[in-house]
Amino acid sequence: MAHTIILDVAIASQVLTILDNGEPKGIYPVSTAKNGAGEKRGSECTPTGWHRIRAKIGSDAPLNTVFLGRRPTGEIYTAELGRQNPNRDWILTRILWLSGLEPGKNRYGDVDTFWRYIYIHGTPEEDLIGSPVSHGCIRMKNADLLEVFDRVQPGGKVFIHP
Repeated sequence: MAHTIILDVAIASQVLTILDNGEPKGIYPVSTAKNGAGEKRGSECTPTGWHRIRAKIGSDAPLNTVFLGRRPTGEIYTAELGRQNPNRDWILTRILWLSGLEPGKNRYGDVDTFWRYIYIHGTPEEDLIGSPVSHGCIRMKNADLLEVFDRVQPGGKVFIHP
């Protein structure tokens, strides 16, 4: 029997749940946008509704690999690197690049999740996971992200809700 995996992201509780045929198979704390839920380009909000995983990036990258423009920079994040670049919005370990499935809500025009570059990704600010502090993306602890990344496929569904 084929498994239907859905990632369910609850903004209010800052939790991502892996649902396998409707059954919870993993629950992880996340950090969504400090500006709350919203779809508009430039809002720095986390988009809601149905999405799919458009791309999985970083399959073979080491833990804490730094990504810029969805490509590994060759750096591995360290506290010292963080101190040298205090204003950088760090994207680490893996990227699940999301694409909206609802035209007019999170797809096309100025509400398009894919063109807003909304990801599920790792962060060095793991102590802030569980609080909404991102710029729109869904941040995860790096070890948690590895587990989730390995359980999903491109095209897999993601539901993000208040």
